[in-house]
Amino acid sequence: MSIPTAAAATAHTTNSRHAKLVLGALGVVYGDIGTSPIYTLRECLLRVGSEMPVQEAVLGVLSLMFWALVFVVTLKYVIIIMRADNRGEGGILSLLALAQRTMADRPRVAAAAVLIGLTGAALFFGDAVITPAISVLSAVEGIAVAAPTFEPWIVPVALVILVVLFALQPRGTGQLGLFFGPVILIWFTVLAVLGVVAIVETPSVLAALDPSRGLYVLLNHPKVALPLLGTVVLVFTGAEALYADMGHFGRKPIRLAWLAFVFPALALNYFGQGASVIADPDKASQPFFLLAPAWGLIPLIIVTTAATIIAAQATISGAFSMTQQAMQLGYLPRFRVVHTSETETGQIYIARINWLLLAAVIWLVLEFGSSGALASAYGIAVTGTMLCTTLLGLINYRRFGLSIPVILGLMVWFLFLDIVFLGSNLLKVADGGWFPLTVGAIVLTLMLTWHKGRRLIVQQQGEEGLSEEQFLGRVRDGHPERVPGTAVFLTASDKGIPAALLHNLKHNHVLHMRVLLLTVDSDEHPRLREEERLSVTPLQKGFFRVHLRYGFMETPDVPRDLELLRRHGIAVDMMDMSYFLSRENVVRGRHPLLSGWRRWVFAFLQRNAETAADYFRLPPNRVVELGSQIGV
Repeated sequence: MSIPTAAAATAHTTNSRHAKLVLGALGVVYGDIGTSPIYTLRECLLRVGSEMPVQEAVLGVLSLMFWALVFVVTLKYVIIIMRADNRGEGGILSLLALAQRTMADRPRVAAAAVLIGLTGAALFFGDAVITPAISVLSAVEGIAVAAPTFEPWIVPVALVILVVLFALQPRGTGQLGLFFGPVILIWFTVLAVLGVVAIVETPSVLAALDPSRGLYVLLNHPKVALPLLGTVVLVFTGAEALYADMGHFGRKPIRLAWLAFVFPALALNYFGQGASVIADPDKASQPFFLLAPAWGLIPLIIVTTAATIIAAQATISGAFSMTQQAMQLGYLPRFRVVHTSETETGQIYIARINWLLLAAVIWLVLEFGSSGALASAYGIAVTGTMLCTTLLGLINYRRFGLSIPVILGLMVWFLFLDIVFLGSNLLKVADGGWFPLTVGAIVLTLMLTWHKGRRLIVQQQGEEGLSEEQFLGRVRDGHPERVPGTAVFLTASDKGIPAALLHNLKHNHVLHMRVLLLTVDSDEHPRLREEERLSVTPLQKGFFRVHLRYGFMETPDVPRDLELLRRHGIAVDMMDMSYFLSRENVVRGRHPLLSGWRRWVFAFLQRNAETAADYFRLPPNRVVELGSQIGV
């Protein structure tokens, strides 16, 4: 009997961990793209209509879908884009942070990168509204295939499922998340098995692997070429999640899950649907559900509904994560962030985003009424975000670890594909594509307005009032009176004396023995090491300038991290520390820096933002707020 060596035990542990990560990636990363087979081929065949014979149409459409998965998902995201990580994290805001760092000495390019990145992030919110609606609707519609009399109940049942899903968000996804991976594993297995059975019966469908089949349809049927390309986009909705969730699961498990399991299962199912339609053209109305035998239709509907709920959940969680990152980077006001897990930092809940999403999703379901109608609105946000990712990838071309000619050639090819797909989707604007564009435009306007308003306030705080030298020059022994303890004055500017300190001195006529002028900043990295967290600059007479930094994927905890002052030789007693904040009231300045409507928007966001005390987790019984007016 052989005794396992330490190396073998380590290898076993590593393999077990990778298996869990792959399973987790299946549940979280691939929920959206994994549910696309429910409606994609159906919608593509509807775009083709009676323009060509059924077999020619099926083979041409399948060829376009297959090679879209190869070029857009496999080559662009899985093989290339995932090479550019920000300390292991991915996503468009991580790529934006990398671009800002790369172009730090070229401010115009850096400013363009910011606009590109924020546009992609804003479009993501448009996608985040449509995905839960189309996913759940498409699953519930399957019941009408089994029982046509159920059709009037499709919308009410879908609404009930969506309301329950959003209502469960405050509880977190920890318990539900345990089932995500296994359910999606079953889902992809079912997809593959159904596809293989149909392909065996009609193997001629494999001719669609020839890319010339798709090109033939595009070149010989120009009337349907652009509408068809705009619908083929549905095959890779959710591809952005591969990159966005890289920090949660790692590059290798996501790649392995796609190449070894997800891509083969999707391809087999799409080809199986095509084979079924070639054998019986009447199945084109619902090729996915009619792929199942009569006895398996109800079980398929149950698994489909579970898979679409998981896809919707992943998108909702993504919206929370994107909001948190935008808040930390200074592009959205502070919202209350609730951590729903004591062990998983990525599991968060933001109530205002949750209920705004639910309201928008309910409106979409009632307005469009079917997954087919919603498919017309889907695609613009997806392709817009993908185009923004490619543009940021061009700016970061040196970070991909490939020779410059190779990476630039690939990026130009990706850019061409993105422009073609986005252009074809712009035809959908009148049919519903206006919705994600409107959502994206509103979110982008809010982000740019908030960022500009906060920057103007910081500038004013740094330029107005007393400088450190002027103020400290007036502090003498016994004047003003010094009282025991430590006072922490939070300030957005790292220059000058905070207004809260001046107001406190004016009204109370005392200073604490130790005064910390604290600025909390966001960093371009997603997470920071402890030694990077805090820096201290001693001033004079018991004053210190303190800088706390947080990665854009971290949640601030000021009292916890001020404990690090001890490493800098400052012996603080956390129970003897008071926090002083300014509550700013935005008014019209003598020389307005924001236009009227933008000032109103900024003031509205300012009033409804989470208080600094709550956001920075300050102890309520040790906080003093002092009001001030800021003119913009």
